[in-house]
Amino acid sequence: MLDSVLIANRGEIARRIIRTVRGMGLRAVAVHSEADADLPFVREADDAVLLGPANPAQSYLDIDKVLQAARTTGARAVHPGYGFLAENAAFARAVIDAGLVWIGPDPEAVERMGDKINARNLMEAAGVPVAAGTREPVSDLAQAERAAKEIGYPVMVKASGGGGGIGMGVARDDDSLAKAFEQACRAAARFGGEPAILLERYVERARHVEVQILGLADGRVVALGERDCSVQRRHQKVVEESPSPGVTPELRERMLAAAVRAGEAVAYRGAGTVECLVDADAQDFVFLEMNTRLQVEHPVTELVTGLDLVEHQIRIAAGEVYSVEPRSSGHAIEFRVYAEDPRRFLPGPGKIGVWEEPEGEGVRVDSGYTAGNTVTPFYDPLMAKLCVTGATREEALERGREAVGAFRVEGPKHNLPFCAELLDHPEFVSGDYDTGLVSRMRKS
Repeated sequence: MLDSVLIANRGEIARRIIRTVRGMGLRAVAVHSEADADLPFVREADDAVLLGPANPAQSYLDIDKVLQAARTTGARAVHPGYGFLAENAAFARAVIDAGLVWIGPDPEAVERMGDKINARNLMEAAGVPVAAGTREPVSDLAQAERAAKEIGYPVMVKASGGGGGIGMGVARDDDSLAKAFEQACRAAARFGGEPAILLERYVERARHVEVQILGLADGRVVALGERDCSVQRRHQKVVEESPSPGVTPELRERMLAAAVRAGEAVAYRGAGTVECLVDADAQDFVFLEMNTRLQVEHPVTELVTGLDLVEHQIRIAAGEVYSVEPRSSGHAIEFRVYAEDPRRFLPGPGKIGVWEEPEGEGVRVDSGYTAGNTVTPFYDPLMAKLCVTGATREEALERGREAVGAFRVEGPKHNLPFCAELLDHPEFVSGDYDTGLVSRMRKS
């Protein structure tokens, strides 16, 4: 078994990983920028190494500095968390080449699934349903127009590389296609290098549902259930829940089986997520992408299965051979607490004067900050994840209302008022909602 793990990340996810690492009796090593020196995850680690200035390129994204931190502290393994270098195949290879244990899937799997076009074609070959769309990168607007006419409007236009909803746009005609194509090209060039663009058929009333998988050390892949991630702003998730209230037992069975096939197609190891688009009316689904890392919303799966996904990541990376029997009970909902304007969803950093987390039965808070800390403009504005559970969805909703109301944050702007508004919105309460819910709320 490993004796130490370096966490190549920051904030709430670094703190959450440290909790499991230390709970397993291992030594936790943190790395941090100058801007994050006073955050809780730095204090809670057994060792902490300053990487450099606030600029991520000079700290969290600097592979040489991260590897040097591992050498200096004697860390035996590296956990990337999510974001930053988590889905960087070159980083995974560098970790392995340095003689360290990479807590994640093989670099080849990261590489193959990192390109949406390649991933889409691979999944189709493996028998996983995919949407009508382009099988090769679309290089110019004329080619995009031809593809859109063949697929049929409306279409989703997105950068083939990257994630988090970056560079995505809906086109309903040639005029809006030009705008969406230009936006996707800019995002592709900024985040993925070459401007490789993908077009797929757009589903009007869609739900974003993903399946959590574990690729075990002996080659087996198991599905641990699904999460509904349809509450989104700017194609980015805000609230997630498990199980999905919009998935029938028959559809769930098909989605879980497809997710296992997806994992087997790339010999997946560790925790991963197969994201799908569900047609709420037709009760059918297609593959969207595969995230080769731990997801922000992994706590909802932990809460309904009783599993610690970080512990399983570590055990699988260490080569342990064992079985996992998927089981699920109750209902869990996660609210991402952002330092942002609750109306326009724009970042609102600032110093935290008051930070009081809710407590009680069925309440879990994964936070990256506390009173006296400053939410800086250098990183994602996620401050915490508020999770609630209940024997039923109705009980989870009621606990959510109580917990959101009891969560006090003063200083930076925050989206807790939006969470409270959502919890009383008829569509969300009924469970009959889709990815357009937040847009409709803001128009009303």
